[in-house]
Amino acid sequence: MLDYSLAHWLAFLSAAVLLNLSPGPDIAFILGHTMRGGKRAGFAALFGVWSGACLHVLMAALGLSALLAASAVAFSAVKWVGAAYLFWLGIQALRAGGSGNLMKAAGEKMPVGKIYRQGILVSLLNPKVAIFFLAFLPQFVVEGAGPVWAQLMLHGGLIIGVAAFIEPPLVLLGGRLADMLKNNQEIERWLDRGLGALFVALGVRLALTSH
Repeated sequence: MLDYSLAHWLAFLSAAVLLNLSPGPDIAFILGHTMRGGKRAGFAALFGVWSGACLHVLMAALGLSALLAASAVAFSAVKWVGAAYLFWLGIQALRAGGSGNLMKAAGEKMPVGKIYRQGILVSLLNPKVAIFFLAFLPQFVVEGAGPVWAQLMLHGGLIIGVAAFIEPPLVLLGGRLADMLKNNQEIERWLDRGLGALFVALGVRLALTSH
């Protein structure tokens, strides 16, 4: 049951490390919040993205991602909802950039619960992530090693597990830099604007993706 060779694990773990080291929208989202709100905000974004990735793995194991990959209409619908959500986040941050405060009504910093929910939605509303898991995970399914759904869940979970060794140090480093720059309103304004521009750029990138 779920028995694999050493060569299998070496190939899979090497691919998982390279995938997690590659810069992408998730890393940009996490580091953007880290620079704006410090380590707590960065880890909230991190756990949100991981939660969204876990749901993608579950959907891939259940076959729901196959529907998204097969339907151009479904792909476009998810893509445009995701792009619109990123645009909205970007506009909110850009508007706050003029005052140096991303969430006036909530105090100096955005609540970590809200950042966490954003991370989940940013991950879930990216159809490319769903299709990636659908295309990548089956390559490591071994006939006779166990139920296909269990193999997909195992390998998908391990990708997120590898991320747990790679991404937290980035948040800690970004948090230290953010601590050095805090209490400077001019820098806070530019961090708000940078975060807003980042979200808008991610929205544009998602809108331009094709099925």
